[in-house]
Amino acid sequence: MKNKILLLLVFVFISCKNESNKPQEENQVAQVPTIEKGLVLFQENNCAACHQPDQKVIGPSLQEIATIYKKEKGDIVAFLKQEAEPIVDPAMYESMKINLQVTKMMTDEELQSLELYLLSHSK
Repeated sequence: MKNKILLLLVFVFISCKNESNKPQEENQVAQVPTIEKGLVLFQENNCAACHQPDQKVIGPSLQEIATIYKKEKGDIVAFLKQEAEPIVDPAMYESMKINLQVTKMMTDEELQSLELYLLSHSK
């Protein structure tokens, strides 16, 4: 009887251990930054209210952002975390600061996805 209980406990332990590894593996796949995830974040956070693909509205266009960040080798993720100075339209920075509260709450993967999306607009 003791052997059966011990065997059952070992089986349960192994089963639980295998199940606990699955979410980590799935999370690793889910954490790959993509342009598509960046587009979704851009849309969900209403960034288009100020930033259009090819024209300045309130903020610079996505093309302008992408072109300048690529040329200057800027770090969009650091800017969105408020860890780097703006290099596109610095005069508008004070107005945009309030919106950066949203991006400061994003994960690194989300910010990298957003960066990929923005950079995809360079010409």
